[in-house]
Amino acid sequence: MDYSITRNLSELNERRNKGLYSWCEETYSLSHNCDKTPLFVTIINDIVDGAVDCGDGHEISSGVIDEQEEDDNEGNYALELIDPDKMLRWHDIIWVSPSQENKLEPDTLLTCNDKVSDSLSRFTFTSDLELNYLSSVLIQELFLTWDHDDLSQRSKAARMLVVILCKHEFDARYQKPEDKLYIAQLYFPLIGQILDEMPVFYNLNAVEKREVLIVILQIVRNLDETSLVKAWQQSIARTRLFFKLMEECLVLFEHRKPADGMLMGSSSRSPVTDGPSSPKYSDRLSPAINNYLSEASRQEVRTQGTPDNGYLWQRVNSQLSSPSQPYSLREALAQAQSSRIGASAQALRESLHPILRQKLELWEENLSAAVSLQVLEITEKFSMMAASHSIATDYGKLDCITAMFMSFFSRNQPLAFWKALFPVFYSVFDHHGATLMARENDRFLKQVAFHLLRLAVFRNESIRKRAVIGLQILVRSSFFMQTARLRVMLTITLSELMSDVQVTQMKSDGTLEESGEARRLRRSLEEMADEYKSTNLLRECGLPENALVAILERSAENRWSWSEVKYLSDNLILALDASLEHALLASVMTIDRYAAAESYYKLAMAFAPVPDLHIMWLLHLCDAHQEMQSWAEAAQCAVAVAGVVMQALVARNDGVWSKDHVTALRKICPMVSSEISSEASAAEVEGYGASKLTVDSAVKYLQLANKLFSQAELFHFCASILELVIPVYKSRRAYGQLAKCHTLLTNIYESILEQESSPIPFTDATYYRVGFYGERFGKLDKKEYVYREPRDVRLGDIMEKLSHIYESRMDGNHTLHIIPDSRQVKADELQPGVCYLQITAVDPVMEDEDLGSRRERIFSLSTGSVRARVFDRFLFDTPFTKNGKTQGGLEDQWKRRTVLETEGSFPALVNRLLVIKSESIEFSPVENAIGMIETRTAALRNELEEPRSSEGDQLPRLQSLQRILQGSVAVQVNSGVLSVCTAFLSGEPATRLRSQELQQLIAALLEFMAVCKRAIRVHFRLIGEEDQDFHTQLVNGFQSLTAELSHYIPAILSEL
Repeated sequence: MDYSITRNLSELNERRNKGLYSWCEETYSLSHNCDKTPLFVTIINDIVDGAVDCGDGHEISSGVIDEQEEDDNEGNYALELIDPDKMLRWHDIIWVSPSQENKLEPDTLLTCNDKVSDSLSRFTFTSDLELNYLSSVLIQELFLTWDHDDLSQRSKAARMLVVILCKHEFDARYQKPEDKLYIAQLYFPLIGQILDEMPVFYNLNAVEKREVLIVILQIVRNLDETSLVKAWQQSIARTRLFFKLMEECLVLFEHRKPADGMLMGSSSRSPVTDGPSSPKYSDRLSPAINNYLSEASRQEVRTQGTPDNGYLWQRVNSQLSSPSQPYSLREALAQAQSSRIGASAQALRESLHPILRQKLELWEENLSAAVSLQVLEITEKFSMMAASHSIATDYGKLDCITAMFMSFFSRNQPLAFWKALFPVFYSVFDHHGATLMARENDRFLKQVAFHLLRLAVFRNESIRKRAVIGLQILVRSSFFMQTARLRVMLTITLSELMSDVQVTQMKSDGTLEESGEARRLRRSLEEMADEYKSTNLLRECGLPENALVAILERSAENRWSWSEVKYLSDNLILALDASLEHALLASVMTIDRYAAAESYYKLAMAFAPVPDLHIMWLLHLCDAHQEMQSWAEAAQCAVAVAGVVMQALVARNDGVWSKDHVTALRKICPMVSSEISSEASAAEVEGYGASKLTVDSAVKYLQLANKLFSQAELFHFCASILELVIPVYKSRRAYGQLAKCHTLLTNIYESILEQESSPIPFTDATYYRVGFYGERFGKLDKKEYVYREPRDVRLGDIMEKLSHIYESRMDGNHTLHIIPDSRQVKADELQPGVCYLQITAVDPVMEDEDLGSRRERIFSLSTGSVRARVFDRFLFDTPFTKNGKTQGGLEDQWKRRTVLETEGSFPALVNRLLVIKSESIEFSPVENAIGMIETRTAALRNELEEPRSSEGDQLPRLQSLQRILQGSVAVQVNSGVLSVCTAFLSGEPATRLRSQELQQLIAALLEFMAVCKRAIRVHFRLIGEEDQDFHTQLVNGFQSLTAELSHYIPAILSEL
């Protein structure tokens, strides 16, 4: 069937006004033979297959581009088109340049195919306008063929447009900007056609998509902004589809080097590919690469490869070719394909000579860089248009911009791209910072923060410095909003990055040390807050020196604060150090449970700005304590978790508790931080946030704390916790739960009463001071800690436990030694090569206790009732003499009382607390003796005066009184009082005492005897017949003691 497509000019103009594509379908219908290949594709098939007679005796093959040997003088890789006169003049048929005044006549048309020669010869071009119709028909036919059932036709249709665009691009007659613009406008409707029918594009295979996308980029590249903006002005949905195509460009042209595994290859944020990657252009040397590849190959001469310039290989030397391995890359690929070596992309690549393989790598990398830079330029233009609100997009989220930047950051990119990216990054945030930092863009901000921190780990200093600038740009934008949210965001992303960064590395001796990645990340975080390096960094990255100035509109105040940036940097470094320390302790965690608990604690504190992460590490710590049966510490962890939830609920007025309840909780667990509440509301970030913090979760952890405190027998804490749970059940009118709570409270109060009425005062734990001296202890060297241990752990037990832990850390050059006493350690007296542990039992100090008292401190006797067992001060007494001996007679025995203050209070989240303050008080021998007597007097008076019975009976307990009297006046043990008299009240010692000291000693002895006499009388009223003999012994002992003391104090007989 013959087709006539002759139209007069008026009819053509009318049809164009009605719609170009509808005219093509109406006028140029190919329904004459539906099972045949469309007309234009038939033509191009012959072109691509290499059998088209151009009408002048020449034939054109599918290889439209050939290589030219390397020009040694210019130092580049040049591509040369074959002679234009030998090429098919198809682009002349499609259009006439506006600069050409001559009109094409029928006799000048080339006959391209016998099937269409007559039709084309009858077609007369009389103006530039007419010529557009053939390009429109071509676009329509190509698009229809892309949806063709024949896959080979799809491939050739994709190839056809690329061939024509390459011919346009490299034709010497059409190199003027207006010519290139005219070509771009001519093919611009293709983009609209694709946007209208995106499923057709998505049905193409990867190679065909690359063919199409390279054409789109070439069109947009030469298009003016006015024409380009039209693609973004129709609808928001259409604009999004346009940038979906741009994302596809980044995906399909991404270049991965074999050595690109550093973070990127192992990162969970890296693009996920299903199975083997699709073939690259270079696998078949598709003409689609001609445009960008030709320009990429004409790069400047590269210096010797270094990490800074991003290229680690030398330039190719053309003299290294050999007959067996031709220098021509096209020839080598053709040979490989013809011999079936190239059955796969990997096999084809490996069959190449190393020189050609390097050249192939360069081509592919430069092609990828050119595509990424082109897309970046388009994104920048879009950002500028969005700033003027002249396009159709979602201005509330700017999702097109955010999607593109997430795609940029998540792909492997060369150094040239990173250098170009950050000025654009700054510009985008400068224009749209408020929108991009809003809650609606949390996912975008989180992704960007993650990738900036990831880039801050790179070995390439240029990329790493740009990552620092990127972080500063985020901080600058946050100064217009809320810096706490950015702190939360960066803390979250740093936590996620730790799973991708190897923070430790193995040393030659088998131990772990900090890795280079961790050091580079720390250096980047430090540089982020370095005011003095900032100017040079900005200048190096191509940004103005005032890029970090944050001034609001109609305001002269610069909100940028280096102190706040330093605070942010320090917090991130703290989290990094906690993660590093946790990794370094991995091998000893099962042995050193104290260090393991501290590691979890440091992680919990470092990630405290994010409630979810804070709670996660607290629960890990809670589990670790339960494994060690450290019930009080595990309970404190549960209280801390409940505290995080309660503070968040109180901060948003969303619960049944008030600030008073939080204060009450802090009395139980002083570690509950008041700072966390301010961050909790800022942590609503894609799976992290206050929305997970509910009243039920708080009650759950309060109940867990109650259970654990019960196991630790700290019933006072149990009562306080249940009093926090009761308001919840009251507000819900859950009377059944209220009944259970009150039943539990009854049991708790009965347990407290039982503890207080016990003849043996209750002790919940033992405490030991441990000093570390030796370089093998690392960070512990020359530090002191107070350890909290179960009440049945004795001094020998903890010595054995710590020896087992630290002996394993000694090497052949170091040994472990335990100092057996509590004397002051002098560093210059310690032997080199020996690590010392000094372990001393200490007593907790009550809040109202007089630490300057000279009395002997017997904690079990001085504590008359169970009080709130929260301790942050401890003491121990050390006897010494002035002559250097540890022990001496009473007249020579001095006493040093050392008071320790810890960093926090027990029970704590950890088993040991650092000693932050140590003070000592010395008592002379006579003060020491007076203190011993006053201690016994106080113990007796306490039994006589303090009520003990639940029935209201004011009488003291008989058993306790008998025990103390027996230790005070029984004949067999009263040598203590008599020895004091012998040492200080007889002969020469008495003359050495000052008058005041002598009077105080005598007064103490008289008071002691008076209290003993009173106690014996009370004992007589309490006993029965079975205790008469014991009472008689007490009376005889008292009389004997009085008679002995009368030799030193005659007035004692009249006083008693």
